[in-house]
Amino acid sequence: MIISLRPGEKIYVNGAVLRVDRKVSLELLNDVTFLLESHVLQPEQATTPLRQLYFVVQTILMEPGEALAARDMFRTLHGVLVGTFERQDVLAGLAAVERQVGAGRPFDALKSLRALFPIEDAILRHSAGEVSPCAA
Repeated sequence: MIISLRPGEKIYVNGAVLRVDRKVSLELLNDVTFLLESHVLQPEQATTPLRQLYFVVQTILMEPGEALAARDMFRTLHGVLVGTFERQDVLAGLAAVERQVGAGRPFDALKSLRALFPIEDAILRHSAGEVSPCAA
C-alpha cells in the first residue's frame, strides 16, 4: 500500500507518530495499523456520544498498550449508545461497529462511525430546536 503525505502531515503507524517535512510517498510492505492525521480525532473534538465512541475505537487502534482498557470502555459506551439511540440507521451502524471491533477491524469501525456523524449532528440540531428533515 502506498500512502502520499504532504509537508508537515502526520501519520500514526503502530502507535508511533511520524511527521514528514516534505512531500513523500510511503510504501507499507507488511500489515500495519495506521491512521492518517485527517482521521485522528483530538480529545477536545470528542464532544458528542458517537465522537466519544470514535475516540475510544481510535485509542484501540493507535495505542496498542491501552487496547484492553479501551475495549472495556468501548463495550460500556457502545451498550449505553445502543440503549439511547432510537433511529434504526444509527442502531444498524452501531451493530456494524460492534462487529468490526470484535473482528479486530477498528479502522473499518472508525469509517462506519464517521458515516454516522452527519445523522448524529442532525439529531442534535433537531433536539436543540432546529428543524431538520433527517432527525426524525
